[in-house]
Amino acid sequence: MKIFVAGASGALGRPLITQLRAAGHEVWGMAHRPESLTALEKLGAQGVKGDALDREAIFTLMAQIRPDVVIDQLTSLPASPFDLPKRLPADRTLRLEGGGHVFAAAKANGVKRYIQQSCGFYLEGGDGLATEDSPLKINAPGSISDSARMYAALEDRVLNAAPMEGVALRYGFFYGPGTWYWPDGAFSQHVGRGEVALAGEGRGVFSFIHVDDAAQATVAALTAPAGTYNVVDGEPTKIADWLPAYAQWVHAPPPPRLDTQEALKLLGEEGVYYQNELSGACNRKAVEVLGLRPRRLVWLG
Repeated sequence: MKIFVAGASGALGRPLITQLRAAGHEVWGMAHRPESLTALEKLGAQGVKGDALDREAIFTLMAQIRPDVVIDQLTSLPASPFDLPKRLPADRTLRLEGGGHVFAAAKANGVKRYIQQSCGFYLEGGDGLATEDSPLKINAPGSISDSARMYAALEDRVLNAAPMEGVALRYGFFYGPGTWYWPDGAFSQHVGRGEVALAGEGRGVFSFIHVDDAAQATVAALTAPAGTYNVVDGEPTKIADWLPAYAQWVHAPPPPRLDTQEALKLLGEEGVYYQNELSGACNRKAVEVLGLRPRRLVWLG
């Protein structure tokens, strides 16, 4: 198959390109920076320089390549999660507007299937784990709601793409090489400096996914039935449990604790909500249909 990956230099890019090539697919990876294009070509992909916000250029690229499948992994995330609030407006613009150009160009050029990166951690889980039928947390405070609405719009777009087949992959928090959640990643550095505190009870449940496992599921989604899949590991865990274990794993001191009132003053409503109201996700469908076999969280092992 001929595959076009938009946002190929993101966290999932390297393992995804590697596994796509190992499966025998022709891969075109779009990126901005020359060093990113060079890295993609070393992995066996055809590197193409492109700007998703340039609609005309995207239509030209798509007409030249005419892929069978487009995988939309567009993001504009900062080097540190602490800088995320400032970057979110640009990230939403890239995914909604830039991704809209990629989506429209794919549809106009007869692409058979469109695979969209979505979110497996801003889901309404109720008293249990969120499933593929669970809505996104569009009523959460501040930027969490903004991001949830963005993901809801992306899912609505791709799942109503007929005759093009649409797949929404709700990934958990990425960890592994090249991510925030790795010993040399930005999150680990913040933990090491004692900058990540537990807020209140820390009852929010997090679902992670190793980038290699996410890549495997994405490759499987090339031919699986269209629809939505929660691509998360099998160990949804409260932050009150996983954050201290993570700190120990990266040889950092135990995270400081804040009661709810202190946390509201220092972290704001969003920070407290983030640590206490997130819902883990159920991966049963991805396990049964995509053959997902996620590894254990290394810091819990």
